[in-house]
Amino acid sequence: MNNNSPTSSTDSSKPWRPFAANCCSANDQTILGNFSRCRPSRSDLSKNIAPLPSFRRLSYSDLSRSSSTRINEDLAQSLGPDLYDFQLSELRAITQNFSTNFLLGEGGFGTVHKGYVDENLRQGLKPQAVAVKLLDIEGLQGHREWLAEVILLGQLRHPHLVKLIGYCCEDEQRLLVYEFMPRGSLENHLFKRISTSLPWGTRLKIAIGAAKGLAFLHGAENPVIYRDFKTSNILLDSDFTAKLSDFGLAKMGPEGSNTHVTTRVMGTYGYAAPEYVSTGHLTTKSDVYSFGVVLLELLTGRRAVEKSRCKNEQNLVDWAKPYLSSSRRLRYIMDQRLGGQYSVKGAKEMAVLGLQCISLNSKDRPRMPAVIQTLEALQQYKDMAVSCGQWPVSSKSNKNGVSVSAGNKFRAQGRGGVQKKSTSATPNRKEGIMIQV
Repeated sequence: MNNNSPTSSTDSSKPWRPFAANCCSANDQTILGNFSRCRPSRSDLSKNIAPLPSFRRLSYSDLSRSSSTRINEDLAQSLGPDLYDFQLSELRAITQNFSTNFLLGEGGFGTVHKGYVDENLRQGLKPQAVAVKLLDIEGLQGHREWLAEVILLGQLRHPHLVKLIGYCCEDEQRLLVYEFMPRGSLENHLFKRISTSLPWGTRLKIAIGAAKGLAFLHGAENPVIYRDFKTSNILLDSDFTAKLSDFGLAKMGPEGSNTHVTTRVMGTYGYAAPEYVSTGHLTTKSDVYSFGVVLLELLTGRRAVEKSRCKNEQNLVDWAKPYLSSSRRLRYIMDQRLGGQYSVKGAKEMAVLGLQCISLNSKDRPRMPAVIQTLEALQQYKDMAVSCGQWPVSSKSNKNGVSVSAGNKFRAQGRGGVQKKSTSATPNRKEGIMIQV
């Protein structure tokens, strides 16, 4: 099966995230009432998004009760020509009736199939491969999620957000058509055994691109809080340019004096900020915490949560924290698949940045423009660990599962009680549980 999907994985045991779960409700019309049109450039991160009067008239409750014809008319009038309103027959044709031969993946939303569109399908349509998501109407997600995804990505365009090309709303059928991302997800490259390890420079490039995507979302006057930043939602094009996908949990949130948006807690275990999990208060700094977790995954090659490991190794943040402030300690938890081909200075500064991002005090976390500046500066470093006497490290493991040389076992001894050594290094395939409190 092809792994090149607009979602995270083809492993059926690991569900994808829902597209827009709980981002709109009868009492919370954040998506439909407040978004506006913008076509930003890379330098527009701090510019405000101007209101779009014709769109603000839409009511989520009205659209939810409307017929598919009325919904299409309202969306077309509000979003204009930027999105194509496809017919179901057209999408059946380009996927050979959603053939399993074209299947890219399957999850809670439904199935995703590869297709190809060009001017023969619609005049002016750029010839390109696409990924078509077919909503499972019997599944847990439904019309709400589809509608919010169309509205959000129908208005936001950025080099580091996945592009929504069109949609289909026909009777009970709901589909979404995305640009095809040939390199799949960051998750696949970091954790699937069949893939070649990502080089250090590529990891840094991906981190910078993902940071720019988040900074763009946060940069509006009323910022968009992504709420589900993780490796499976970072997709890669042929040049390993990172693009954020699956905006189902995205939320509009005020900043300044009204910092917190109280909401039902939803996200992915291991990535969600602790204050959000415990209080339900959501800010852009919640996304920054999640970004810090992904930085740790890039450094260590380990998942945010791995239930297959022994208890004190299961949570990446808790396990890695003691090693992040010292380059001498950091090398023992660096991804072994890098083989020492990483910058010692760059890794140290990325680790310190990650430590700032996962601070328990949200006010101590940096904002995304500062994160970008820090990461971009790391590109200048050429000091490879393998040529600086920082590699290799012994393959022996201490009781915390960290590789240590014989003369350095002391540093990990005294970090808690004795734990059983992990019996399996296999990544946990069931990671990604929704938090619903």
